[in-house]
Amino acid sequence: MTDLAVIILAKNEKLHIARCLEKLGPLVPEQIFIVDCFSTDGTREIAGKVSVSLNLDVNIVEREWPGFYAKQFNWALDNLPIKTQWVLRLDADEYLYPDTIEEIKALLPKRVGNEAVRGNLPPDVTSLSLSLSRRFWQRDIRFGGRELKLVRIFKYGIGRCQDRAMDEHVITSCGRNMELKGKFVDDNLNSREWWKEKHRGYAKREAMDAIDAKKFKRSKTLYYACPPYFRAFAYFCWRYFVRLGFLDGRGGWQWNFWQGLWYRWLVDRTIGKIKREMRSGRKS
Repeated sequence: MTDLAVIILAKNEKLHIARCLEKLGPLVPEQIFIVDCFSTDGTREIAGKVSVSLNLDVNIVEREWPGFYAKQFNWALDNLPIKTQWVLRLDADEYLYPDTIEEIKALLPKRVGNEAVRGNLPPDVTSLSLSLSRRFWQRDIRFGGRELKLVRIFKYGIGRCQDRAMDEHVITSCGRNMELKGKFVDDNLNSREWWKEKHRGYAKREAMDAIDAKKFKRSKTLYYACPPYFRAFAYFCWRYFVRLGFLDGRGGWQWNFWQGLWYRWLVDRTIGKIKREMRSGRKS
């Protein structure tokens, strides 16, 4: 077993949970925790069957959604009976490539029978970053932006999720990060209408964060310093033309239009609405 606890937040993930667990199988993590928000689509039952068939230690914990991802994930870190040195953050609609799993297994400590085997990480490394690979509406997205390296594996007790409504990442309190060659995949199988509705909710949260721009890193602070609506169009052009998003064909057009233009335009419209409501509230 790999000395690793996997935390998966879930709600109505019947399309993804079996795939997620099956892809984790070769990693053989010592613990897998699914923090479920009272799913009604059979997510728990599917997870239970897969865990038995793959002989995985899957623990399902029910908890109401507290409003933000970071709050739920940090609650999991604080309250789950984690026994391992390392933690992997993974969403139900994400999975690891086989070569990523082999890279992780070669680095992290493991248990073979009753024997503990040390890993190959330098002692000052406390987190590992993986590259994000995307599939959008069943199409691979290879172009259209910079490569994202995200901390997804970290030492238990050292990492936490940033307390923000959107774009929350894992940050560590000490040690250094190591970037791995491997990738994890974001591949959501839900309908287009589901995706749009979810991003309408995202737009509200990002708009609230944008009004308090101190929560953003420098690149987004600069983005929000540009004029509303124009910045959305400029961002789309940068991704689709300058960063060669068009090379992904139809999938590239859909990804960059919906996520790079429509969503960013929606955020700007929501920011304007919130500011108008704030001004009218102050006047009254």
